[in-house]
Amino acid sequence: MTLDLRIGRAEALFASDLPQSRALGHAEVTAAIALTWVKHGGISGCAALMAAEYGDHPETAAARMRWALATVASVYPPVTTCAGSSAAR
Repeated sequence: MTLDLRIGRAEALFASDLPQSRALGHAEVTAAIALTWVKHGGISGCAALMAAEYGDHPETAAARMRWALATVASVYPPVTTCAGSSAAR
């Protein structure tokens, strides 16, 4: 997974209605990200909402983004490639 996709997913999770207070499974996180992308017009819409939250509520936005990044990292582990191959395995 590229860094941009990881960040895009985290921005969508940040903008979603999912609570930070409980453990989330792969299916729930994936569904929330997809729904949030549709609701806010894609990754750029989620990024705009996140930026607005940082402006309006910086004291809580940083913690939510840390949670979103950690959740995305745990649900979508890094993809590795074989030496000499450009295809992800």
